[in-house]
This record gives sequence, C-alpha cells and structure tokens, in this order.
Amino acid sequence: MVITYQGLESFKLQFGDLTLVTNPASKDSAFKTSKFGANIVLQTINHPDTNGGADFTYGDKSPFIVTSPGEYETGGIFIKGFPETSSHDGKSLINTVYTFQLDGINICFLGALDKTTLNPETLEGIDSVDILFVPIGGNGVLSASEAYKLAVKLEAKIVIPMHYDEKGGSDKDALKTFLKEAGESVSPVDKLTIKKKDLEGKEGEVMVLSVV
Repeated sequence: MVITYQGLESFKLQFGDLTLVTNPASKDSAFKTSKFGANIVLQTINHPDTNGGADFTYGDKSPFIVTSPGEYETGGIFIKGFPETSSHDGKSLINTVYTFQLDGINICFLGALDKTTLNPETLEGIDSVDILFVPIGGNGVLSASEAYKLAVKLEAKIVIPMHYDEKGGSDKDALKTFLKEAGESVSPVDKLTIKKKDLEGKEGEVMVLSVV
C-alpha cells in the first residue's frame, strides 16, 4: 500500500488497482487538491474543505462515496463509520470516524474529530489499529496534545498527523508540539509505502507526510 498526503485531511491510499481518498476538498474550498480517479471516497463531515468526492470521477473510475455512519462494502473493502462530532464555523457537525482494512492493514481515520473521549460504540467498533490518521491543529479539531493522548489510548502502531496547515486557521506550531509530545524527531517523507509485515514491532511510531 502507498499513502500520499494531499493536504488538510485528504490522503490518497493505493493498493493494487484500488484508490481510496479521504476528505478531499471541494471546488468551493480555499484548499486545492490534485484530482484523479478514485474507487472509494470517505467524507467525515459535510463541509467544503472535505466534501469534494464527486470530483474524483476520471477515466474508468467513478467513486463509491461514503458520507455518514454505517457499514458499507464495495469491491471487497469493508468500511465501518461511527458518529462523533466536529466544530466548524461555529457549528457542531457530525464527524464520522471510519475504520477499514487494506492489504491486511487495519486503518482508522478520525477525520475532523474535536474530542478525546470517543463514544463507547466507537471504541467498541474500532479493532486493533495499525495506522491512525489524527487531526492535530486545533480550531475545530483536536489540539496537538489532545491528539497525541488519543493516539496513545488507541494503541496505534503508526500515527499519521494531519490538519495542521496554518492556512486553515490551525496552530502553526501544532506539528512541533505533537512531535514533542511523542518524543520523536521525524523528517517528512513524500509517501509511505508499507506492507503488513512492516508493522511488526512498531508501537506509536509517528510518520509525517509532505503535501504532494
């Protein structure tokens, strides 16, 4: 599996011929993301910065778009969504936390989560987490310190921070604070190429991806 960062909360995950995208910005957003064909798009909140899934039809790919809590199956990929909250533009919105598996790797995408105490149903539904995507920028999502505490609680093997771009009103020192909390010095990489066997022995390792 190959993971690249599109900015804000948008990631491109590729496994074989499958392309999955999380929270892509729409045409109405100040953020811009690359456009390409996707098989699956996960949208955690209904906001211009995250609901651009309809723009990812290209060539022979037309995405299966998931926008709300529930259980879904498409192309052999099983997806679970759990209702949580997010604060945007002074409003409390539903933020769906998603779990799914690619190439035998359990992935949890927290989206625009704004609280550290997850609903009991969410905690019960989250299996062991291999890769955790967590927002760290504050201003409607978790702060860096809150994000790290939750990552430790979920016992993820690899933690990938997101939503810390200063343009989004986020704390400009969020990434520095998050890495300090983790006690790690990490150099950003352009992409993460990973297989199930690569997870052996990892415990809370932070990976920072550059925007491509």
